[in-house]
Amino acid sequence: MASSRGPYAKGVAKRAEILRAALEVIARHGYRKTSTRELAAAAGLSEAGMLHYFGSKEKLFEEVLRARDEADAARFADENPVDGLQAVIRHNTTVPGLVELYSTFSAEAGDPDHTSHQFFVNRYATLRTRLADAIRTRQSEGTLTPDADPDTIATLLIALSDGLQVQSQYDLTTDPADAFHHLLQLLAAPARDS
Repeated sequence: MASSRGPYAKGVAKRAEILRAALEVIARHGYRKTSTRELAAAAGLSEAGMLHYFGSKEKLFEEVLRARDEADAARFADENPVDGLQAVIRHNTTVPGLVELYSTFSAEAGDPDHTSHQFFVNRYATLRTRLADAIRTRQSEGTLTPDADPDTIATLLIALSDGLQVQSQYDLTTDPADAFHHLLQLLAAPARDS
């Protein structure tokens, strides 16, 4: 049985502290306006000391996004995945710096040689599965049209979410969560005659 004390536990705690600081600083100042030196200072470390815990700047940002996803999952744990995604979209309007990080970093990681490429492959696969399962549940409950393919709709919902995050950086006049809700309304099952 592994011990919860010692250098390993201290390293885990320090990584968590760095990630909390990075989430806060990036949410406030944005990805492009925040240097790794500033992130290190917020965590009380040198830049080299901070990167020691992650191995590279790219891995640090991957872990920031993973921490953001975990925080969102905890925040909206009581929601089904479709409603949870809508809640995340609404929440993202309050953290534009993290949206900027996600949009930029996910585009960069599209390169199969990028160190975080597999993180996004796994992230999208997991999200598609969870959303498709939630769509099947809604279809069986009669609240979502049975004509829609759950896997395709899951892919489209993720595309809409990501696209709205990008557009929100360009003076989008529509509330992203309202646009997402509008699509869900279009997919709703027609009301049954009594």
